[in-house]
Amino acid sequence: MATAAPPKTVRPSWPTPCTDWAINTFLWRADSGFGDSAFLDHLDQQQLHHVIALCENPPLQRALVSADGWWAPQEEHGKPVEGLELTRFRYQAPSWSRPRWVVGIRQHIEQRAAPKGKTLNLFADDPVIGKWRFSALVTDLDLPAETIWRIYRGRADCENRIKELKYDFAADSFNMKDFWATEAALNTVMLAYNLMSLLRQALLKTSTVKHSTTTVQHTLQTLRYKLFAKAGYITTESRKPILNLAMAMQQRAWMHSLWDAAKTFDLPAKFTPDYSP
Repeated sequence: MATAAPPKTVRPSWPTPCTDWAINTFLWRADSGFGDSAFLDHLDQQQLHHVIALCENPPLQRALVSADGWWAPQEEHGKPVEGLELTRFRYQAPSWSRPRWVVGIRQHIEQRAAPKGKTLNLFADDPVIGKWRFSALVTDLDLPAETIWRIYRGRADCENRIKELKYDFAADSFNMKDFWATEAALNTVMLAYNLMSLLRQALLKTSTVKHSTTTVQHTLQTLRYKLFAKAGYITTESRKPILNLAMAMQQRAWMHSLWDAAKTFDLPAKFTPDYSP
């Protein structure tokens, strides 16, 4: 679960697991507005794992500068990532009830294309520290610093999924007069989104023709014009209907690969209806 709202506004609905399954399943990821002592103590009491960004106040800035053991994570082929270093240390903010594990991240301004984090204003005049941007994550997970950092990075995509649900699937405008109608509309939105997600995972990402080396997750609005909204007409040859689509020459190989993937596609799990049809 990820959130970006102020903790006071969600205090009545602070996370509380209903079962032991929830304790071992959910992970709370949040921005720096949730780093206060009361909220962290609540997560500890509920035994909820969490990775939360921290505000870089003066005590934390001094702790980041004093931390040792900075190291660079490695890329897939074993080469260190240039301009990125991580560390892990114990830290207790003045408002916290006890020390906690903190993962420090620093990115070099000159060596990284788009360095994340903030420069430390207490050390802005330092010729070495001033060239880095810092960020920090507090966590209760007993995992390496690189794993914690990558787990939190996944939160950055939540806003994109919310925007897609809002603008492409009308998830913000299905309130009906009756509750059952609202529930039916919500279930329809969920079904449509899951079908599109399955299409992206099973077909688009497994296509034998790639437009680039990077993976792009297109929204429904993009796919509507790129894949679905295609002009075409039906003809007959040897008494067999043939669908003719207007496709640009450079897109035909990509479309053919999607058709081939669809022919061999099989669901990863089999579903059995609860009732006889």
